[in-house]
Amino acid sequence: MSEDELLKLDTFLCFAVYSANHAFNRVYKPLLDRLGLTYPQYLAMVTLWTQDGVTVGQIGERLMLETNTLTPLLKRMEAAGLVRRVRDVADERQVRIHLTDKGRALRGEAEGIPARIGACIEQDGPAIHALTDDLTRVRDTLIARVKS
Repeated sequence: MSEDELLKLDTFLCFAVYSANHAFNRVYKPLLDRLGLTYPQYLAMVTLWTQDGVTVGQIGERLMLETNTLTPLLKRMEAAGLVRRVRDVADERQVRIHLTDKGRALRGEAEGIPARIGACIEQDGPAIHALTDDLTRVRDTLIARVKS
């Protein structure tokens, strides 16, 4: 790569990921607006649809969000009637998040979203899985570097 190309945005992997994220957000927004969810709320709901009754800390770990970011998001979801926040009886310091009937029912409306996103990027299942695996490896490598 020439010196002129070293600082071109089009050659930055990080910019490609960053700008792709913005493009994804623009595609997700109308789909999630119909559900009354923001993208972070949608990710929290997907986490809960997979395993209900997890702690705030477990959701934060899964979504790579700090508790101070996650708590207001979960409070808004509780106000919308999607989840209940309950102190853990075994450890009062822990708050468990439980889906309400309304939150469970929302899953049916959300199930078509991944296929619609796949159609938008014009890739088949194997290509999407390969890209996801590649980006996950990049993310995990970066996290390991920051921790060491």
